[in-house]
Amino acid sequence: MHDKNDTVPIERHPLEPFLPPNARLLMLGSFPPPRKRWSMDFFYPNRTNMMWEIFGEVFYGDSQRLVDAEHKTFKQADIEALLNRRGIAIFDTATAVKRLSANASDKDLEVVEKTDIAALLERIPQCHDIVCTGQKSISVLAEDYGVTIPKMGEYSTFAINGREMRLWRMPSSSRAYPMPLAQKAVYYRKMMETITI
Repeated sequence: MHDKNDTVPIERHPLEPFLPPNARLLMLGSFPPPRKRWSMDFFYPNRTNMMWEIFGEVFYGDSQRLVDAEHKTFKQADIEALLNRRGIAIFDTATAVKRLSANASDKDLEVVEKTDIAALLERIPQCHDIVCTGQKSISVLAEDYGVTIPKMGEYSTFAINGREMRLWRMPSSSRAYPMPLAQKAVYYRKMMETITI
């Protein structure tokens, strides 16, 4: 008997890690959505994902500041400039997955290859905070490093190669996660203020 998952193709991560040299926060999702859902070639590319609206609210007091409504996309150059200025790195906890359904849902992702988080951190020496933006990503990280999963909006401490780290848990930016944008922004703002980003 063959497992039906044996016939599902392996997808490799289509993006390079975004690692500003001054990064103090590493933001980790699970894996990008299927390419047909992308509105730009960057992280959180799905036009229905709230991440860049949350960032607009947190950093500019305007959820639409990073949205290009006319072209149904986001202002990628402005997003990258903001991340560089604030020292926020982005990648995902998986570098290869099997997508067990045609959607972007974390529950349908089978992680085939995990990201080497320690190697990423070597490239951003000032980083002492990691935030996971969904249940799948924080589960992978917590399991690998024996970290207690914190309550929503809080952090647990742990070490990677002797470096003291804080692991934050934030509400998912997916619209499927039932929480209003303004409330999600409150969690993210509190974290950014704690890290002084």
